Amino acid sequence: MIPRFGDGTLSAWIPRGLVELDDERVGTPAPITRADGLCALQVSWREGRIVRVQPLVEGAAEPDGMLLPRLLEPHAHLDKAFSWSRYPNLRGTYAGAMAANFREHQTRTLEVVQERFERAMQLVWRHGLRAVRTHIDSLGPGAQCSWDAILDGASRWQDRVKVQPVALVPVAYWGTSEGEQLAAQVAESGGLLGGVISPPCSGRASRQELKHLLALADRHGCGVDLHIDEAGSEPAAGVLQLMRVLKRMPVSVPITCSHASSLSLLRASALQRLAERMALHNIRVVALPLTNGWLLGRQDFATPLRRPLAPIRQLQRAGVCVAVGGDNVQDPWFPAGNFDPLALIAASLAKAHLVPWERLGLSPFTTAAARLMEMEWDGVLRAGAPADAMQLPVQSWAEALAAPPERRLLVRGVWVQDST
Repeated sequence: MIPRFGDGTLSAWIPRGLVELDDERVGTPAPITRADGLCALQVSWREGRIVRVQPLVEGAAEPDGMLLPRLLEPHAHLDKAFSWSRYPNLRGTYAGAMAANFREHQTRTLEVVQERFERAMQLVWRHGLRAVRTHIDSLGPGAQCSWDAILDGASRWQDRVKVQPVALVPVAYWGTSEGEQLAAQVAESGGLLGGVISPPCSGRASRQELKHLLALADRHGCGVDLHIDEAGSEPAAGVLQLMRVLKRMPVSVPITCSHASSLSLLRASALQRLAERMALHNIRVVALPLTNGWLLGRQDFATPLRRPLAPIRQLQRAGVCVAVGGDNVQDPWFPAGNFDPLALIAASLAKAHLVPWERLGLSPFTTAAARLMEMEWDGVLRAGAPADAMQLPVQSWAEALAAPPERRLLVRGVWVQDST
């Protein structure tokens, strides 16, 4: 049990883009900021809230490691995590993952999903995450026990980590009476409506299915989070259909497009036009480089020359809010992962060319993820913000990402010594 609130002071290296100083008027001494974007600061908190953020005075001792806000996971699958050992997808294909996922779903029990959820949340907690959005397979024999296990677990963990559930079904399901009932249940739980849109998805039928989903979400006040264009062909087929629907159908709830991988296969000019349309409709995107890098663009006996991945930088330049998620953890869709946001940032250096010492390289893991998940706090360390952070025993980004270190958690101003 964590004490409700705590007080304290700490000096640390903090990314400049994740901090607001108490007084940044003309003439105020600027903080010592290195080329890698880290600045030397002192943070003080009282009763669980930050009360002061100021530059270290000249001659002060070396900062005590690095400080980051507790981070977020905008796209996970807690219901199937750690199922790879029993349901592997050794060829690493999308079809193989789907087939193994189907077999796994038939065998789910409440106890199985509870064990997966608890194991996942222990890692989530220890690695410094404060919120997780999880998609839940919501059609078939394993659906009800998955929801029961995750909602029960979420209520037990709500004091430490917020869980956002998303109902994952074929989009067409939302046009049925069963879909209506599911939407009401999801709304009652505070969740989102989800769905899968992948090629082929052209024609009036696809647009009608999307209209049913969006109308239902609007009526219940639920956000929408789609698995869309997770493919290596028919570039942006699903997003283009969504744009056609939204052109004639205003929607008040937030819409997230997860994956959006095949957008990278568009010509540059077409991608720019589409990104601008997405920004106009306030579409958010979750890029998922690990699972997409593993599954998509795969060829027998050949190294893939092009791996479809959401075009993060192009979308950002157009004004689209883009977050990066870990997606699958040791399940048929991806054999690795462990819910560590620092490991995800490290992997994104190579896979997505995102570097955390640049504002747009760090925001998908911090402020943009918070905005996409509609969190009350954007993750910026400022006076009045929650004293929720993780302290790393390192002095640089290189040290933090070379081998993600153990971390000490600050939760509501209390140092959590035993994060298990």
